[in-house]
Amino acid sequence: MQPRSASRYRFALTPLADAMFQLLIFFMLTSSLTPYSLLTIRSGPEAGTVASDPSAEPADEPALPGENAQFWTISQGEVTANGTRFPLDQLPALAAALGQNDQAEVILIMESSAQVQDLTSVLEALTSAGVTSVQIAETGGQP
Repeated sequence: MQPRSASRYRFALTPLADAMFQLLIFFMLTSSLTPYSLLTIRSGPEAGTVASDPSAEPADEPALPGENAQFWTISQGEVTANGTRFPLDQLPALAAALGQNDQAEVILIMESSAQVQDLTSVLEALTSAGVTSVQIAETGGQP
């Protein structure tokens, strides 16, 4: 009898790579990145505006808050304005009262517990109340 020739089975990685690429495509298509892409945040003057005062501050330096500036701290589900905490459902009335002042400026400070939806709700309420000068300040901490 002749001994059987040892045939080696070759392991092919092609089906495994195909399955990994299909999983990658599946997770990329099912992830929800749309809400973040809908949020537009502007910094500085609007496009197309020209400073009428040549002695105005250069564009690369941050603008200092004026006397009508309001500091709002955003945390999860609430806003702190002038030391008073307001839930987000009272935000439209608060923004409407602030919107009556044409010179109103709002500087938003995000706490670590705040979510993107909280920021979006605040920006939406301020925009609908007519407050156009809104800045988001950095806290200097870890995100």
